[in-house]
Parts: sequence; structure tokens; C-alpha cells
Amino acid sequence: MRKTVSATDFYDIDSLLSEDERLTRDTVREWVDARFMPVITKHHREGTFPMDLVPELADLGVFGANIHGYGCAGLNNVAYGLIMQELERGDSGLRSFVSVQGALVMYPILAYGTEAQKNKWLPALAKGEKIGCFGLTEPDHGSDPGSMKTRARRKGDDWVLNGAKMWITNGTVADVAIVWAKDEQGVVRGFIVETDRPGFQAPEMKGKFSLRASITSELVLEDVVVPDSNRLPNVEGLKGPLGCLTQARYGISWGALGAAMACYESSLNYAKTRIQFNKPIASFQLVQARLTDMLCEIVKGQLLSLQLGRLKDSDTYNFAQVSLAKMNNVNIALEIARNARDLHGANGIADEYPVIRHMLNLESVKTYEGTHDIHRLIVASSITGVQAFS
Repeated sequence: MRKTVSATDFYDIDSLLSEDERLTRDTVREWVDARFMPVITKHHREGTFPMDLVPELADLGVFGANIHGYGCAGLNNVAYGLIMQELERGDSGLRSFVSVQGALVMYPILAYGTEAQKNKWLPALAKGEKIGCFGLTEPDHGSDPGSMKTRARRKGDDWVLNGAKMWITNGTVADVAIVWAKDEQGVVRGFIVETDRPGFQAPEMKGKFSLRASITSELVLEDVVVPDSNRLPNVEGLKGPLGCLTQARYGISWGALGAAMACYESSLNYAKTRIQFNKPIASFQLVQARLTDMLCEIVKGQLLSLQLGRLKDSDTYNFAQVSLAKMNNVNIALEIARNARDLHGANGIADEYPVIRHMLNLESVKTYEGTHDIHRLIVASSITGVQAFS
């Protein structure tokens, strides 16, 4: 008889997974519990990321885990999603680090790069020997990337990049950046930019109350020269960066469930042990109703992401389906986190419990990789055939 994985597996989702998928999930879960959870409170308080754990993450095979070849694990997309779930059960910053490395740096090199670029970068990124970041969002252009101001000017066999990017995960510690810029004809192009090139700076952004255990940076490019061999030749236009975001959003749909599960499990345990009026608060109807609502949303989110993963593995999914999953699962995770904060009472704002940390993190997750409302419009455009923004 298979053991129950957790209090969140109410519909026996475990039985819908293959043995390899369960093993992948359990391996990452055990690592997060043993190696990451003992240090997350310290890093959250100090606003740092545990870079010393990067080699261990690489040994787990989580960087580009759904990429085949080039030293990557070659897992299916459901197993990849379960990795994201377990990483974010620990912290959104941990999942973001891995998600950026795989979906936003390794994926564009794989999908849009040359064989030489793939052989040079993908094995090193998979081993964690090189860290990457993704430069699309700008100080004045988030939801409207088509209005980006970063420019790439051709100069002989080179390109000269000028511009600025903002809210860039891993930027300050990255060895390489995937930078999107418009050429002189206004065509969006992608470039592999080594961060030690003259004119490239990545100052860390401070003062965040969300994703504190994650490195967030600006990218400043002042006459940064890169050879044409650093250009990603197999894509032009916004479909390049948007294709990367689809990959990242898929992982987020799973990751948000991990945060929701952590908040629910903490709330369930707290409700069973917190005594008020001479009995545990789990015995009160309002608390029971909240716990039921939380679990209900988690189960629906699990089924949503699992089916999306199966569609992705059969290559029959589309970007609007990914938007629906990201939109729904992040939204329910944030609502669960807020309810968990309330159920914990005054203890809900203390980092002895994980709920306030997850709640704060999810405020960012709801915004990045497409805001909640942008995803609503993407889905609406798909079902109506009419685009509400241009």
C-alpha cells in the first residue's frame, strides 16, 4: 500500500503519477526539508539567497530538468512541474532561482540558439557552474514589452547594446544574461551577454518586502559590445521572449501550489494544536470551513496543472492554457496564504511559521511573468477571438 504523501493529496493525485514522477518529487521534497528549510528564515531576514546550495541543486538535476541532452536530466514536464512545486513549498525565491536558470536562460539557448551556443552554455548551466538571468522587463515597460527602449546597433561583426532592465532575478550573481533588445529596424532580438563585458552592470535592488530570499537586480548596458555569434539567430520579434515566458509560467503554476500546500498544512497543524475556549480551534465551524475551502482550491489546482503537464508532454498545449493555470493557481495560493495568516492569529505575522513569508512572496508571483489581469486578457482573447490590448 502506497503511503499518503501529505494532507493535501485529498484526491489521491499520487495514483495519477508514474513511479519516476513520484520519485522525483519525493527526492526534491526531502532535499528541501533537510537542506533548505533550516536556513530559509535566516536568508529571508537578511535578504540573501543561499548560493552555497547551488552545487547541491545541480546535483539534484533541477536546472533545465525537462531538457534532453546537454547534461540535463531529460525529465518529462509533469516531473519538472513537481520539482517546481516542491521548491516553492520551501520558498518562491528558491523556485525562482531554478526557474530562471532553466526556463528563461537554458530554454532560449536550446530553442533559439546555434549548436555551438548550446554546447558552450547548456552543460555549464545544468551543472550550476554558470548562473544566468533574463533581461526583458524595463523600468518603464513591464506588461508592454513591445515598447522596450533597449537597443542593439550593428557595428561590423558586432552588436552594441544600450539600455536598462529591471526586476531581474539572479542578475547580480549571473555569469550570463539573455538580453532582449530592438535593432535599428525595430525588430526584437535576443543576445547572450556575458556579464563581465565592459559596460555591463547589475546592481542589486534593495528594500523589498517580497521575495527577500531572492536576488533581484537592475541590468544597465552602456555600449556593451557582443559578437554576432552571441545573437540567438533562430527567432525574431516578441515571440522569442514570450515563448520563454510560457515555459516559466508553466512552472509557476505548479510552484504556486507548493506555497499553497505549505500554508494549508501549517494552518491545519496549527488549528489542531491551538487551544482556545478549552478546545482546539479546529473544532470551530468557521475554521473548519476555511480549511475545507483551502483544500478544495488546492485539489482543483493540482488537477489543472497535472492535465496541463500531460498536454505539454504530448505537445498539444497552448500558451492561453498556461496563462489560465498560472492565473488561477497563483490567485488561489495568495488567497490561501492570506487565510492562513488570519487563521494563525498574531502568530501569522511571525516567521516562526511560513505563512507570512509565502504571503509576501506570492504578491510578487501574482505580478511577475504576466500580471493576473494580463493573463485574464490572454485567456479572454483565446475564447472570444478579440484582443483587448494591442
